[in-house]
Amino acid sequence: RRRRRREAPPPATAAGLLRFFEEELHGARVRPEIVLLLAVLLIAFSLMASLGLLGILGLPT
Repeated sequence: RRRRRREAPPPATAAGLLRFFEEELHGARVRPEIVLLLAVLLIAFSLMASLGLLGILGLPT
């Protein structure tokens, strides 16, 4: 006889995804707000560089 598992098996369509998110990850944890802020700053810096507006910040153009 098989022993019954204590947890229910995941749905077949998302089996890999559910298992992935149950794992404990080691490493730096960054809040989503920080990631979004850094992305917006990078986009703004890139736009300013392409428009030649970095002189306003005192950076060489």
